[in-house]
Amino acid sequence: MAPKPKEKPKVAQSPSQPLPAIEDLFTSLNRHIQRSEFTQAIKVANQVLSVAPGDEDAIRCKVVALIKSDKTEEALSTIHSARKVSFDFSFYKAYCLYRQNKLDEALEFLEKKDKTQSSMLLESQILYRLGKMDACVDICRNLQRAKVDSLEINLVAGLISAGRASEVQGTLDTLKVKATSSFELAYNIACSLIEGNKHKDAEQLLLTARRIGQETLTEENLADDDIEIELAPITVQLAYVQQLLGQTQEAVGAYTDIVNRNLADEPSLAVAVNNLIAVKGPKDISDGLRKLDLLKEKDSQKFQLAHSINLKLSPKQKETIYVNRVLLLLHSNKMDQARELVSVLPDLFPDSIMPVLLQAAVLVRENKAGKAEEMLGQFAEKFPEKSKIILLARAQVAAAAGHPQIAAESLAKVLDIQHMPATVATLVALTEHAGDINGAAAVLDSAIKWWKSAMTEDDHLSVIMQEAASFKLRHGKEEDAAHLYEELVKSHGSIEALVGLITTVAHVNVDKAETYEKQLKPLPGLKGVDVDGLERTSGAKHVEGASHGGLPEAQEDAKTKERPKKKRKRKPRYPKGFDPANPGPPPDPERWLPKRERSSYRPKRKDKRAAQVRGSQGAVVRDKSEASASVTSSKSNQAASSKGASQNAEPSRPQSKSSRKKSRN
Repeated sequence: MAPKPKEKPKVAQSPSQPLPAIEDLFTSLNRHIQRSEFTQAIKVANQVLSVAPGDEDAIRCKVVALIKSDKTEEALSTIHSARKVSFDFSFYKAYCLYRQNKLDEALEFLEKKDKTQSSMLLESQILYRLGKMDACVDICRNLQRAKVDSLEINLVAGLISAGRASEVQGTLDTLKVKATSSFELAYNIACSLIEGNKHKDAEQLLLTARRIGQETLTEENLADDDIEIELAPITVQLAYVQQLLGQTQEAVGAYTDIVNRNLADEPSLAVAVNNLIAVKGPKDISDGLRKLDLLKEKDSQKFQLAHSINLKLSPKQKETIYVNRVLLLLHSNKMDQARELVSVLPDLFPDSIMPVLLQAAVLVRENKAGKAEEMLGQFAEKFPEKSKIILLARAQVAAAAGHPQIAAESLAKVLDIQHMPATVATLVALTEHAGDINGAAAVLDSAIKWWKSAMTEDDHLSVIMQEAASFKLRHGKEEDAAHLYEELVKSHGSIEALVGLITTVAHVNVDKAETYEKQLKPLPGLKGVDVDGLERTSGAKHVEGASHGGLPEAQEDAKTKERPKKKRKRKPRYPKGFDPANPGPPPDPERWLPKRERSSYRPKRKDKRAAQVRGSQGAVVRDKSEASASVTSSKSNQAASSKGASQNAEPSRPQSKSSRKKSRN
């Protein structure tokens, strides 16, 4: 018979560590939550659940602590594991999905549940993130009667983002709230002033918001660095207002300080980097690309915004950052990276037209203007509600590529600006350049017809009629031009039109031109001039030596009053790395002279050993002049004998010592 297996001994609990009572655990759990010690609260909640599995209060405390600790995935798993609990965790689940940026899924989950105050607030936040501002504002207005704390902050933010900044002041009057009641509200109202182009008022309110925030956060005993992080959005917005006011240097300094110190929250840092690049433009492309790399995901080889930045920025802000990245790549001629980044933008921003415009820009940069025109045309046909900017871009690309017919065709499809003078002028120029004179005249006739029947304050009829008459006269259509000039004279009484009418009619009917000529006012000073006599003369003759005393005094005064032309002052161009404030010692003025001509030149000493006697005892040293004379005479005799008897060579003069000495320089 086989022996029975021994039972494993039970581990006895150590008497020194008794299991705490559940009441004590809940007391500890409450204390940790009150102190915002969420990591400890999670541990204590787990202890409670080990003693009492399925306790609703412990599960709720654990889920809230996990959310507060940014552990949304663990919170969701805890919610899924607590399905048997009667408590409804749907709000917490929707909030976790919202924090994970799964906005559509969170919104769909909330719509299935009953509307409560908390769920409506969360729904408004989700709609704000999704860019559905009008729906967000509607929910906030429905919550006004509930007297939700700080509701006005969200309501004002929604109105501004929805393009309804003009309603902000009326909303504040309805809620009976002051703009300076909190620094967050003051910041949002300053944003509405920026939308209304009241930049000076916005600057003052932002300064007030920063002061209120400094006082409020100091009272809450926050550290200086934490206060700076909390007020970073106000600092960035102040720099933006300075940029709009033309204070570029101050704005660049503020943006640079925010980026270098790296104390701002991530969305504010992203906005500061983007605005700094926008201010500098293509001046320092490599530095701009390096700064944008601060915003991307660290582990990603491709440019992709970091997860935390992607969660908090609005779709418009994210799109702007990607657009600036593509433009910098195009300026730096990094076509492969630009093409790769542009290819993913339609998926990131499906409702925007910027990806299509950037794709066209890449094609144009690659000298593929025809392909860009084709792509823009297809998009305009597919999405007619978004076609206005696309057609304008296509017209610009075609005009720059030398395709005036395509440019005029694209511009003619933008119906709501056909009558504007700038559009008419551009269409006429393009059509005329394409050789279609009748088409250009038809554009002018259509614009004249529109302005004749238009009931608007801005009346551009006279301008367009004047240009149309000039155009038709230039292209040989005198009768049409005369008709337009005559209509202008009758309706507006324009002297310029009258002159044009006389000039035009003179080609067809001289008598009619003389009739209109009588309507011109006589010029002063020409009453005593015989015009017929001047026409019969051959002109004034020049007489030599004639005095110029007959010149009018006005001309003499004009000559005496002629001022000399001011010389244009140009800024001096300095060498690279030269600091005009600290130029250093002046250069040597004799630096371009040969060394032997400089004042500091000193020739080398004469070698005294050259005069010492060399040779056997009794040798006599001859004078150098005699030796040189004999040498030269012998050479001249040799030359004379070689040249013939008819030439007599002259003996050369003895050379001086200085001429024989070779220069060492």
